[in-house]
Amino acid sequence: RATAPASPPPTAAPEPPRTEPPRPAAPAEDGFLREGDAGPEVASLQERLLRVPEVYRDGRTDGRYDATLREAVARFQLWYGVRGDETGVYGDDTRKALESHTGGPEGEGAA
Repeated sequence: RATAPASPPPTAAPEPPRTEPPRPAAPAEDGFLREGDAGPEVASLQERLLRVPEVYRDGRTDGRYDATLREAVARFQLWYGVRGDETGVYGDDTRKALESHTGGPEGEGAA
């Protein structure tokens, strides 16, 4: 003798995925920029990376530190032997190396 299947137990509606808003750009005294940061310091980093051949091809200068920018920073670190900063994080060692390749802190003399 077959019985009617029991109705499934009620389930709670799934919660929407939580997304964190972009963090503001790191304060100047911190000296580090990483994925999720945003602001003029990130835009400056993007513009500087565009001056290094093949590192940040067709990269955006929208001031958002996204996965594409993280990959470009990591590529620069690898290609130019930068050590001391976490891979893909723009810290003091990466900043010094990038400035030396693009004409100093303000970009003077960039080729």
